[in-house]
Order: sequence, then structure tokens, then C-alpha cells
Amino acid sequence: MRAVLTWRDKAEQCIYDLAFKPDGTQLILAAGNRLLVYDTSDGTLLQPLKGHKDTVYCVAYAKDGKRFASGSADKSIIIWTSKLEGILKYTHNDSIQCVAYNPITHQLASCSSSDFGLWSPEQKSVSKHKSSSKITCCSWTNDGQYLALGMSNGVISIRNKNGEEKVKIERPGGSLSPIWSICWNPSREEHNDILAVADWGQKLSFYQLSGKQIGKDRPLNFDPCCISYFTKGEYILVGGSDKQVSLFTKDGVRLGTVGEQNSWVWTCRVKPDSNYVVVGCQDGSISFYQLIFSTVHGLYKDRYAFRDSMTDVIVQHLITEQKVRIKCRELVKKIAIYKNRLAIQLPEKILIYELYSDDSADMHYRVKEKIAKKFECNLLVVCADHIILCQEKRLQCLSFSGVKEREWQMESLIRYIKVIGGPAGREGLLVGLKNGQILKIFVDNLFAIVLLKQATAVRCLDMSASRNKLAVVDENDTCLVYDIHTKELLFQEPNANSVAWNTQCEDMLCFSGGGYLNIKASTFPVHQQKLQGFVVGYNGSKIFCLHVFSMSAVEVPQSAPMYQYLDRKMFREAYQIACLGVTDTDWRELAMEALEGLEFETAKKAFTRVQDLRYLELISSIEERKKRGETNNDLFLADVFSYQGKFHEAAKLYKRSGHENLALDMYTDLCMFEYAKDFLGSGDPKETKMLITKQADWARNINEPKAAVEMYISAGEYTKAIEISGSHGWVDMLIDIARKLDKAEREPLLMCAQYFKKLDSPGYAAETYLKVGDLKSLVQLYVDTKRWDEAFALGEKHPEFKDDIYVPYAQWLAENDRFEEAQKAFHKAGRQGEAVRVLEQLTHNAVVESRFNDAAYYYWMLSMQCLDMAQADPAQKDVMLEKFHHFQHLAELYHGYQTIHRYTEEPFSFDLPETLFNISKFLLHSLTKATPLGISKVNTLFTLAKQSKALGAYKLARHAYDKLRGLQIPARIQKSIELGTLTIRSKPFHDSEELVPLCYRCSTNNPLLNNLGNVCINCRQPFIFSASSYEVLHLVEFYLEEGITDEEAVALIDLEAPRHKRESKWQEAASNGSQTLRLDETVNSLGDDDPFTAKLSFEQGGSEFVPVVVNRSVLRSMSRRDVLIKRWPPPLQWQYFRSLLPDASITMCPSCFQMFHSEDYELLVLQHACCPYCRRRIDDAGS
Repeated sequence: MRAVLTWRDKAEQCIYDLAFKPDGTQLILAAGNRLLVYDTSDGTLLQPLKGHKDTVYCVAYAKDGKRFASGSADKSIIIWTSKLEGILKYTHNDSIQCVAYNPITHQLASCSSSDFGLWSPEQKSVSKHKSSSKITCCSWTNDGQYLALGMSNGVISIRNKNGEEKVKIERPGGSLSPIWSICWNPSREEHNDILAVADWGQKLSFYQLSGKQIGKDRPLNFDPCCISYFTKGEYILVGGSDKQVSLFTKDGVRLGTVGEQNSWVWTCRVKPDSNYVVVGCQDGSISFYQLIFSTVHGLYKDRYAFRDSMTDVIVQHLITEQKVRIKCRELVKKIAIYKNRLAIQLPEKILIYELYSDDSADMHYRVKEKIAKKFECNLLVVCADHIILCQEKRLQCLSFSGVKEREWQMESLIRYIKVIGGPAGREGLLVGLKNGQILKIFVDNLFAIVLLKQATAVRCLDMSASRNKLAVVDENDTCLVYDIHTKELLFQEPNANSVAWNTQCEDMLCFSGGGYLNIKASTFPVHQQKLQGFVVGYNGSKIFCLHVFSMSAVEVPQSAPMYQYLDRKMFREAYQIACLGVTDTDWRELAMEALEGLEFETAKKAFTRVQDLRYLELISSIEERKKRGETNNDLFLADVFSYQGKFHEAAKLYKRSGHENLALDMYTDLCMFEYAKDFLGSGDPKETKMLITKQADWARNINEPKAAVEMYISAGEYTKAIEISGSHGWVDMLIDIARKLDKAEREPLLMCAQYFKKLDSPGYAAETYLKVGDLKSLVQLYVDTKRWDEAFALGEKHPEFKDDIYVPYAQWLAENDRFEEAQKAFHKAGRQGEAVRVLEQLTHNAVVESRFNDAAYYYWMLSMQCLDMAQADPAQKDVMLEKFHHFQHLAELYHGYQTIHRYTEEPFSFDLPETLFNISKFLLHSLTKATPLGISKVNTLFTLAKQSKALGAYKLARHAYDKLRGLQIPARIQKSIELGTLTIRSKPFHDSEELVPLCYRCSTNNPLLNNLGNVCINCRQPFIFSASSYEVLHLVEFYLEEGITDEEAVALIDLEAPRHKRESKWQEAASNGSQTLRLDETVNSLGDDDPFTAKLSFEQGGSEFVPVVVNRSVLRSMSRRDVLIKRWPPPLQWQYFRSLLPDASITMCPSCFQMFHSEDYELLVLQHACCPYCRRRIDDAGS
């Protein structure tokens, strides 16, 4: 470390304090009763500031650079702006000793002999706090939270921003060691706030914010007047009664003197973010120094050791980037490194370290020896067992125990020394002198060997790996290279400040200078690239470069020297250079050049390096052919040129070597058809056709399909032409091809037809199928395109395809909800089971989706389908009839439940309470066994309970509520049911007589809750319900006496035999197959002489149901208007019903045979335009 004086000035009075503006441009000094403002760049006095009436003791600048403050013996503080204008003044009761600005809040602390004050721009007043002793110095922490006060009684008081004492540090010396200067470390990297304290007990101490001391007191041997840190906290400056400024590490280790003065040093500061120091003295002198920290370092191969923070040594592995720090806690003066040894010179001793292991990557050092002597030397070198000290002209060799073994006296000053290796204890040293001599010295030999003598002084030296060549940089910045054996100057290059041989290549060296790196191979011209710093080593492709204080390994491609060798066809030498480190592109270039030069061994190695398997295979095949005896280099070179893309050169060589076919194959493989045609000339037509096909393949691959199609057609390759046309959707081109083809060419024609189908051109497809005569595919085409009329026409001509037409047709109809047509189609195709399965699936879906009307309709259709199947297949008759009755029953249940579901699930219902009551009662009596899927017993009972209560059937309502209690109730109706259950208890326990159903056969009033179900409790006659309101209809079913056929019975009824005492006039209307009985004029009801009535009054003999059976005379007495007949198709029998109230009109649907009150039926037909049950369409005219 050196201190260089930049400028000096002298004031008339003592300089008690000074402060830098934060940007470092100005310096404020407290001199007498004035402030002096200096320009730091050249020491010009810018302006003296007058404002105080007595000596100014202290000055401080705010961190933001906007203002500074000064304190004086006149008890006042003046705040100044950066424009050097005073803006504020306030006073204390005693003279001001120190001032300090908070680095964060810019709050000003001002301290006097008896108190201290805190002022900030936001406050109007100054808050003052008493002090027990005289305050001599103060300092804020980095975060601005705490203020440390140093006092003359030896106490340090740490206060918060409000002035409250948080920590009090009482030191052993007390008032005998008054605190004279304190300063917090400004480093942001420290984990704790560290306070440096200098006292007049001549000690330097360090404390944490908590008051705990760090380490021991450091003796100073003088009275310190000032202490300050460098900007980053790495060093400390201390000045005082010893008339000089001393530089210490942040731990308190003394490093040296900055500048000796003629009187006490009262203040010293570091210019912000720089190595400039200003010193103010008792005699008024101001000195401005620049500190220069020299680089102390050593290098051996890839290990670099350098000094850090003046007291530490860092060893860096330049390849792995690993670093290890060795803390010496003293000033490091010299460093030397060699193999596994490291020597460090300290002021009073030399430490020798060694590595723990021989591992090349090991970075752990331990102390091997200590030489406890003070040495003065210019250069230090370490060997395996010795250290070499160089002092001007003298070299000394010492053992690790400190014993001097040998000494060499040189003719001139030693300028450069380097260990060049050798056995342990016998290493060789390369020494360069100022007089131009270069010597080789062995550690175990007293005699130095003169290698050569040159005219200019030596600055830098290096010897090549084989010890054959020597590179020297002289004082004229010239790099000279000598042959050691012949002493001949091989070449010289200008602009060099350092030189290094490549440790892996004998003929390569590099030197630096003038901001450039120069690489020289053999005697070729120098290759230059920009580089800042000094070259200190060259290993393979890595160049070790020292720039200012940092060492870096620069990866330098060896491309330039490699190309220099390639230009001279020196392939093997170029390969050796490439091995040091070149780019992949350079490797490929080397490989190609070697291959063209037919240097296969080098080419193989280079292609292996870039992993180019293609060329490696080529080389391998050429080597195989050589082994088999081929010697035609033209052919080998033609293969190489074809691989490299030099096709015309390759073709010429192929022709010259008599292998024209190889040239032709090459051109066609590369789709160079024009060149191939030129090469071929007017040759064989077969080869020309082959060439056209290949050209078409190429046109197809390069996305020129139209050209490819035309070429394929001209070459007769129809299949490929069809494929391309079809994949691109060119219908016109396809039909042209199809029409050109003969019908015998079945396969391409069928391909055309397939593409026509795919491209939605069924007309062309049909034309093509007809041309081939493939009727089955034609049928499939009609079916796929839903052209049913053409399909049916073809089916008529060729019945064998009927199945292939009607089954898909039926499926299509079913998918389009045209079920009746679908059934007919299935029937026509003989697939009744298929029809049933489709309907069953549809029915199930309708139930799951709560479309109960649809479910009822589908079940009715299923039942009719089963009836058809029973009629068609006698073997399945019983099973199908059973299914018929089951599906009829389910249809009735779902038809009724639709209303219940609508009432319970939807917010609004338009059904009459009586209808809801009748349906829920009907369902309750019908659901005595299993409940079908989708029908909710809870909803049915809930509806029955609510409507019964509303209509006065309280007993039935109570029964329904009781039943509900045993079922799982949904949350949405839970409260409603609970309320209903309670309120029904307040009603009488009987049902309204108006609601009681009457049996029209035996005139018995049936209870609302009937255990037998929907039959009379007396005569067991089943009730017939209206399919809309579910009221009991006034109909009684009767059966024909044995021997009477349905046709005879109808004929007898149609006779209309006159009856006594019967003059009623009925009008019968028939529309669209429905029968309607309407009363025009009413007289007495049926007379007592009615034979049918007599049959009704027949007494029942037991609990079994006895049907009403009529003979011919009874049938003859009946009126056609009173009888309704369900004309079921076989194998079912017809059902006959007699109306007992002719004045109430009943309508029966002729399709589903469901009964309705005529008014209800007409209304429903008007609403739906069809039967509400079986959905049979009703024509508007007939309605």
C-alpha cells in the first residue's frame, strides 16, 4: 500500500473537523471561526463561509447532499444548504462539540458539553436532552435507529431516535480513558452493527449494538483524535498525537502509514466511494492523498493465490472456480505458490503451507512450517523444500527451517524470477536481469548457467514445455523467441507486456499488450483479439489473464492457428491444435478438408469429435473397399463430393471412373431430373419411364400434386394418381381417370368409387359401381347416403338385398323418432325383435328422464308390438300375450302418473283437484305389488293426502299421511307433510259421501280405500276408468255365451229389436272410426224388462268374480248405441261393454280402445290433434 500526495494546502488556524459532500465533489473544513469549501479534484478553495463568532469545532453533511451543519464554540449550530447559504441557526447552553446527520431520516444530532439536541426539517423546535458528562463525539447506525454518544468520562451512551438511552457501555478506564472518537461500520454485509471506539487511554476497541465488546482492546501508543471508516467498511483510518494517519483493517490490525505530518492530526476522512484520504492538522495543513493498493499474488499452472483485505490470502482454482480463504490477521507482504506449496510473508515471519492431499482438485491447506524472522525482499519464490528470497542483485535459498543454504550474487538487478520445475530439492529457476542476461539456476547448485544475453532489460520470461524455446519480453515491449540450444532468435513481435507458452503444445505461445491478446503458432502470422490485462498462463485453450486485481480464465478457440496449418495441408498438426480447443464448426471444417485430402485417419477423428455418423459411415465404407483392393481415388473422391453436395464434380468423377449408373442414381435420388435427363441423353425408353415415375414421386413429395398426377397417368401409374387426386379432393380428375379406365381394371375403379363416397359425390360413385357391376356396394352407397327411393327400386329388382336395405332404413327411422314407420320397416325386414329392443330402450330413457307421457306411449306401442309377435309366431304366443298385458298395465300407470309428477314437481298445475284425487287413488289401488321405475309412491300419497283433505275425504287423507310416515320423505316436502299430518287430526274421521264410487253392476257404494284394488267389493266387477279424468265410467263388461262368434254378436246387436216402453231416441255418430252415443230425447231410463238388467241383478254366490254372460236373445235386445266393442286383433278376443247411462256420452279411441267422456275427448283432441293416449292423428275435417 502506497499513499501518493495529490494536493496540499494550509489554513491559518487548526483544522478541527472536515466533511465531504456525499458525491465527493466538495470538501468542507472547520478552520478557526470559518468554514472553508474546497474542490476535491484539484484543491482549489471555492469559498470561505462566515457565520460563527468563535472557533468551529465540528461539521457534518447530510446523506442526501442537500444541506450541512456546523457547530462552534459560540454555542450555536448553523444549517447550510448545498449552495453554501445559511438557512437556520439554533443554540445550546455550552460550546458545540460534535454534530451528525441521521443517514436515513436526515435528523441532526448536535452535542455540547452538557446536553445534546435532535432537530429535523419537519420540526420547528429542537428536542434537547441533558448529559451527565461532556459529549466529545457521536455517530448514527446505518439504519438511522440509534445514536452512539462518546463522553469524556469514558462512557458510551446509545440512544434511540427520540433521545432515550437504550444501552450504556461503561469501560474499565473510566475518566482516565476519555472517549475521543467513535464511528459505526458502514458496511451492509456485516450481520451486526459494529462501533469502533478510540480513547485517550491509547486504545482502539470494537463493540456490538448490545454493548458487548468484540475481541480485545488494541493498543495504539498515541492519543487518537479521529477515527473513520472507508465507504464499504473494509478499512479504518486513525489519526492523532503521533502526527500521522494509520491504516487499520476493520478488525483493528495496523497495515501502515498514510501520511506523516508536522503536527497533531485532528481529523481525517475518506472521500466517498474512493481510495482518496484527506488529513487536517493542528498547524492548519490540509493534505489530500491517493491510496494505491498493489497486487500481491502468485500463480502456478491453474492455482492462483492473491491478497484480499490486506490480511487474507485467497487461493483460487482457475479451472473449477473453487476458492479458499486463509486468514493471517497481519499484513500480507508477499505470496508464492508452487505445486502443493504456498508461502506467505508477513511483517515478522514467513508461513509455509501445504495441501492435505495430492488430489489435483484439493483446496485444503495446512501450515507446514513457520520461519519466525523478518526479511526484506523484492520477490519471493517457493519450491518443494526451499524458499527463494530476491533482494535487488542477490538471491538467497533458505530451507523451511529458516537456514540459509545458498546465495547467488548477480551482475545486475533481478527483474523476473520463475520456477520452471524439476525434482524436489533440485528445481530449476529462470532468472531475468536488468542487463539483459537470462540465467538458469538449480536450487542445489551454486553455479548459475547463462542461457543467453540480449541487449535490452528483461521484463518477463517463459520457457516452452519441452525446454527448447525461450520467450522474453524486454523493456521495449518486444516479445523475442529464442532457440535455447542454438541461441538463435527465431522471431520477434512488438507490443508485448507479458508472455506465456502453451503447456500442451510446443509450438504455441501467447502474449498480451496494448489491449490485445496475440496468439502465435509455429512461424505463422500472429492472430489478434481484444483482451484487457496481462497474460500469466496458457494451458490448452485456456489463457489465464490478470486484470487489475482479478484473475480470470479466458476460453480462447484455437481456430486461427488451426486454419493456418490447414492452408498448408498439414492435417495432423491442425488436428493437434484443434485438440486444444476449437469450435464445432472448426472441427467440421478440419474433417472436411482432411476428407477431401483423402487423409482418412484425421478425418475420422474429427468426424468422431462432432459425432457425424453419416461421414463416419462413408469413411468406414471407403476403408472397407480399400481393404478389398479398390484403389480408384477418383471414385472415393466422387463419393466424398456427393456427400458434400458438390454433385456436378461428383458426376464428372463418376463418369471418368466409368460408373455412369452411380451418377444417374445420385441425380434421381436428389430429384435433379433435368440434370439426369441431360446426363442420360437419348437412352433406353424403359429407363426414361422409370425416370418419369421417380420425377412424379418427387413432385408429390415437394407438394406439387397436380404435376405428380399428370406424370403418374403418363407413366401408367393409375393407383398413385387416384390416391393423390382423392386425398386432395379433385373429383373432376378422378371421374376423368375412372372413365378412361377399362371395367376390367377393378381395383383402381373401386378406389375411385371409395373416394367419390368420401368426397360426397354419390352420383359418380354409383356410376363407377355400375361400371364395375358391384351391386352390393351400390346398395351400401344408397343406404349410407339415405337415398332410400333408389335403394327400394334396386331392392325390388334384386330381392336378395332386401335385408341390407330395410334394416338400416328402420334404424334410421327409429333414430328420427318415426317409430311406426320404423316398426313397419323392421317388420318388412323380419326384425321384430330389433323393433322391440329399440322401443324398450326408448321407454327406459323416457322413464329415467321423467317423460312419463312418452313412457306410456312407448309402453302402449311395445304392447301392440308384442301382440303382433304373438299373432305372427304361435310358439311365443303365451309369452308375448303376458308381455302385452304387462305393457298395457304399465302404459296406464305412467299415463296417470304424468299428472301426479307435474303436480308435485312443477310450480303450477292446471289439473282439477277431482282429477288429481281420482288419479292418485287409481295409482294407490294399482300399486299393490312392485312399484315401476320412476313412479314415486311418496308423490302419489302426498297428492292423495292433499286432494283428499281439500275434497273432504278426511279418513282417506289421514290414511295417506300415516302411510307417508313409513316412507323416506324428500326435504322439500317434509314440512308440508308434517303440517298436514297435524292439521288432519282436527278433521272428522269420515269421507264425504259425494266422493264414494258406485258400482254400476250391483249399485254398491264402494269405500274410497279398497283393499281389493280397482274392483267392486260386492260383485268383484272391475271398474272401467276414463283415460283423462279417471272417473269410474258407467260401463259394464259382458261376455258372449259359448258358441256365439264376434261377427254373429255384432249382427244381433245391429238388429235393433224394438223394446216395450222404450221410446228414447239416440243419435249415433261415427267419425274416423270413433263411436259416439248422444241422447237427443230422454224418456224413462232403462225399463225393468231389459234382459241385460236382469243379468246384472243376478245374486253373487261367493267371493269369486262371476262375469255377465249374454245369449242371443239378450244381444238382440241391445241397442247398437249402448254397446262399445274393443275389437282386438287375434289371438285376443273382442271385449264388449254396455253403457248403463245412455244420456252420458262416452267415446272410445278405435286405436288404443281407451274410454273417455266425450266432452273430455273432444277437448283433448282439439289441444293435441291426436288421441292423448296412443297419439293417433285426427284429421281436422273429421274432428
